[in-house]
Amino acid sequence: MDKKTTTGHITALITIVIWGTTFISTKILLTDFTPIEILFFRFLLGLLVLIAVYPKWLRIKDKKQEFTFAAAGLCGICLYYLLENIALTYTMASNVGVIISVAPFFTAVLSHVFLKTEEKLKAPFFVGFVVAMTGICLISFSGSELKLNPVGDILAIVAAFIWAVYSLLTRKISNYGYNTIQTTRRIFTYGILFMLPFLFLFDFRLDVQKFIKPEYALNLIYLGLGASALCFVTWNYAVKVLGAVKTSVYIYIVPVITVVTSVTVLKEKITWTAAIGIGLTLIGLFLSESKLKFKKRGKQNECRE
Repeated sequence: MDKKTTTGHITALITIVIWGTTFISTKILLTDFTPIEILFFRFLLGLLVLIAVYPKWLRIKDKKQEFTFAAAGLCGICLYYLLENIALTYTMASNVGVIISVAPFFTAVLSHVFLKTEEKLKAPFFVGFVVAMTGICLISFSGSELKLNPVGDILAIVAAFIWAVYSLLTRKISNYGYNTIQTTRRIFTYGILFMLPFLFLFDFRLDVQKFIKPEYALNLIYLGLGASALCFVTWNYAVKVLGAVKTSVYIYIVPVITVVTSVTVLKEKITWTAAIGIGLTLIGLFLSESKLKFKKRGKQNECRE
């Protein structure tokens, strides 16, 4: 594994670790902020940070590329988060967590159909998917019963599919040869623009008094600076280096990070079921990322590395 590939894996892992802890900040902010307010302010702050870090204007070489940027902003910044938030109002958070984790599978299928540059799907990916999803189910439904809600669950499935589309779009954008910070900034701009009409549909209020509280201000900064500005840059870089499929597989460990954070920060107790689920999820991630080659006749697997 070369240095560039290693960096790609590290950036993807860092991104997921941060994204896996954002639920704490979101939970705190939901006390006085609505979901649409949190979404808008975090990406607006993220955009301002990216402009400050790299103010150079991005000059598009081909006008057709502008549509790809717009589509990426619509899918990854606006629709995905809106659908996920709406889904949470209809169904259990555990359901949404499991369903969203199907995104790597959607990404793999779409990449296989539309992206010729991606590696062909092989047995280890599908085995890893099954093992990881089993682990995620054990984590999500540990201590709770499975309750299906058609509306919420379908919205979560659509959100997972939308994220897969976003992954393909960012992979396409990465081939344009632009600076990653500039491309991420462009995507944020379109995402916020597409978000504006929804501000009038949902309960959005600009209350300056909310930002005065240090607890709210710090958590918004974490979401805007860390989870948005930094993470989308590192995620897009990982997609550029590793490809859409290999990067999206890291989504499997978001529930793992969430459980670990709950135990260490919120002092919640971990069950044996959740512990087994964590183990299976990590094994599934390893299998999906590995280059194990299954022989047709033999019972053993050999590694190409």
